[in-house]
Amino acid sequence: MSFFLSKFLPLFIYPVGLVIVLLIFALISLIRLHRRSAIIAVSASVVILYMSSMPLLSEAIIRSLEYQNLPFQNLPSSEAIVVLGGGTLAQIPPRPWVEVSDAGDRILYGSRLWLQKKAPLLILSGGRSSLLGEGGRAEAEDMAEIAVALGVEKAAIAQDPNSLNTYENAVNVKKILQKLNLNKILLVTSAIHMPRSLAIFRKLGIEAIAAPTDFNVVENSQPPNIFKFLPDADALKNTTNALKEYVGLTIYKLYGWL
Repeated sequence: MSFFLSKFLPLFIYPVGLVIVLLIFALISLIRLHRRSAIIAVSASVVILYMSSMPLLSEAIIRSLEYQNLPFQNLPSSEAIVVLGGGTLAQIPPRPWVEVSDAGDRILYGSRLWLQKKAPLLILSGGRSSLLGEGGRAEAEDMAEIAVALGVEKAAIAQDPNSLNTYENAVNVKKILQKLNLNKILLVTSAIHMPRSLAIFRKLGIEAIAAPTDFNVVENSQPPNIFKFLPDADALKNTTNALKEYVGLTIYKLYGWL
């Protein structure tokens, strides 16, 4: 239940959910002839939706997270590479095979680091809940299949197929590390997700080195143009993802996980 609530309640803080709530309030206000309240709610909805979908603002919010842990030019070697789930789609018809989502760079980059001999062990962490989508087998299993296809040896892969959030990722990975008497890892996840992930792993006493991937904002010397101020669906999605991380950071701090 707590897992469901932690995923469900924040939806009304994110732009689309908040706008829907405000519009419902506006509709109720109109029905009750509270015209002033309805105008305020609709105006707030327009402002929130526009600001959230403006690329210039979206990039600024994302950069505030992604640029906290910029990648090393030469990552040091470690005892294990840990890849967090959140980037695969299950092999459910009509999909011919496991597919990767926007965050699919995680398993691609983690596999590449293993192939570069940055660590002898690749730990894949991630379950899959039917509450959040279409179901299917654990993400750890899907990532393992992709890693093997990329050239990673099966014997070099360890899996945590039970984690349903970032905190569980860290707890379960720590158990694997303790069994193998290891503690130093390269942590691979999306750059926007790295601040929260890195803090949790380090809080548990794991010597984690950030190996971020899946950057949304890149260096650009071009000055902003008119399109940076126009509403954009991708910008709205990115803003929502950034807000999700800030909400996650706040909740995890309240739980004492950071």
